[in-house]
Parts: sequence; C-alpha cells; structure tokens
Amino acid sequence: MRQVNLSIALLLTFTSLGVAKTPTTLGRVEKLDPAFDAIVDSQAKIEVLASGFTWTEGPVWVADDSGGHLLFSDIPRNSIFRWSEKRGTDLFMSPSGYTGATYYGLEPGSNGLTLDPQGRLTACEHGDRRVSVLTKGGGKRTLVDNYQGKRLNSPNDLVFHSSGSIFFTDPPYGLPDRESDPRRELDFCGVYRLDTDGSLTLVSKELARPNGIGLSPDEKTLYVAQSDPENPIWMAFPVKQDKTLEKGKVLFDGKKYIQEFPGLPDGLAVAKDGTIFGSGPGGIYVISPQGKLLGRLITGGRTSNCTFGPDGKTLYITADSFLCRVKLK
Repeated sequence: MRQVNLSIALLLTFTSLGVAKTPTTLGRVEKLDPAFDAIVDSQAKIEVLASGFTWTEGPVWVADDSGGHLLFSDIPRNSIFRWSEKRGTDLFMSPSGYTGATYYGLEPGSNGLTLDPQGRLTACEHGDRRVSVLTKGGGKRTLVDNYQGKRLNSPNDLVFHSSGSIFFTDPPYGLPDRESDPRRELDFCGVYRLDTDGSLTLVSKELARPNGIGLSPDEKTLYVAQSDPENPIWMAFPVKQDKTLEKGKVLFDGKKYIQEFPGLPDGLAVAKDGTIFGSGPGGIYVISPQGKLLGRLITGGRTSNCTFGPDGKTLYITADSFLCRVKLK
C-alpha cells in the first residue's frame, strides 16, 4: 500500500456557497403509496442548503464536537466541500481524487465518501483510480487500486460491512474516454469486496454500469444501482455467510421514468428500517425492501446521491449543482 501526501485546503472565510438563513426550496414530494406517510410528510420541502457547484456527489455525515458536518464531493472540481448548520460551506480538500499534474478528463475528483470503523474518511477516487483512506497525518493511504495486477477503472461508490470489509463499484465514469479509454485495463465493470487483510474479491461483473451501493440493516442484501440508460435498475443481491453474493434480482426498474426527468439510478442510502433511498431520474426514489416504489423526492434535475443525518430523520441530497435536505419522520 503506497502513501500519498497531499495538502488539505481549509478556507478561513466563508465562500459564496454558504447557507442562506432561510433556505430556498426546489421540487416537490410525491406520495405513491400509503406507506410513504410513515417516512416523510407529503408536504415536506426540499431545502437548498448550498449551490454553485459543478456536480455534487458522495455525501457523508461526520460527527464532531460542534454538532457535526457534512462532507461531499464536487467531482469536476477535484474537491471535497464541508457544510455545517453553524458555519455554512467551505473547502475541505483539494485535490480530492486526482493528484496528477496534467489534465485528466471532466470527472477527476473523488466520488463516493464514507467513514471507516475508526471514523476516517474513506473515498472512491476517479483520477487516481483507487479507494483511499485519510490518515491522521493529513495524507492518504491507498487501500486498493488494482485487481489481479490490472488497474481499476474508476471506483465510484462504497459501503462498509460490519466485519470491516468494503463493498465498492468500479464503472468507467472517471476515465476520460470511459469504456474506450486506452488507459483502461479491465474489460468489465465490477462490484468488489475488499477485506481487512487487503485481499480483493470480484463479487459480481454482470452489470454494465454499477454505481450506487448499500447494505440492508441485517447485511443480508447488497443493493447496487445501475446507471445504464438501456437498463436503469436497482439490483438486490443476497449476501451469503462468507460475504460472496448469490444471483441478484431486479429490485426496481426505473426505465419508465428516464423520459420524465434527466438522470439515471445513482447513489443510494438504506434507512434503519430497510427502506432504500435511491437517487434516480429527477430525484430520490423511496423504495421498500420488497421493491415497491413508495414515493419520490423530486428535485426536477440530475440527482446523484444521498445520506442520512445523525438521527436518521434528515436526508441530505446531492443534486447537480446543489446540496439539499429533506426532513423525514
């Protein structure tokens, strides 16, 4: 594992991306099933907390002594931003996913973010084509950057298992020319499991564009979103005792919605009761563990990902140039 040192830029002043005292709103909440009433009020508002970004992604909540803050990626800017209720928004890290000196496509930065069992920021990095962890000294350590000696495509999103293993997806979005990029070394887009001993296992390569990923509360199901316009689906894979996967099934097919709004299935979050909040065309799709669409949080635009606040009653959403939130029940 190689050590990479990089500077973490912390702004000392608030930027124009800060939070307004009275947040504006966008979109609407759409109830499609009575069960939705127990999850979110149909009159709830989608608040805009910050705007002016290029393409927001990978939100993760971080607890701290001042009430906590949210970190999220802006992939084209190769940066991670930080938002808190008290301080608004500032730059947390740049570069975040590509440390090279030359131009590297439109999406070089970090994508999915999460915290490891020790509370350290763990990231999928497009440009450097790896999964990394932020060390206490301010540098990064590479957790994995290859499969059987071949460079990964561009790790996209990740989730920790209680054992400490990481499940992550590896589509080609971070490669400048995607599937046809001459730097591509793998001829498939995989879903992997990285174990604590450093071993990497390919658990699925059946999806053309695996993207968002999450585990059910009992860790018996792995959910994977596919960002394929020909097959825009959310998959459910049974997880066996050894953390390999059984054959997956389609949890929900979003094809009928891609003509209504821009976007495709992308990042997702799983609530404590098992409800799946999956970003998709025009917003967040609230799906039961049985695969029933209960309702939508409609932003009206491309929506990339979401995560819960510390109490599970706030959903933070990254949507195009916006950072938003919705109060849940």
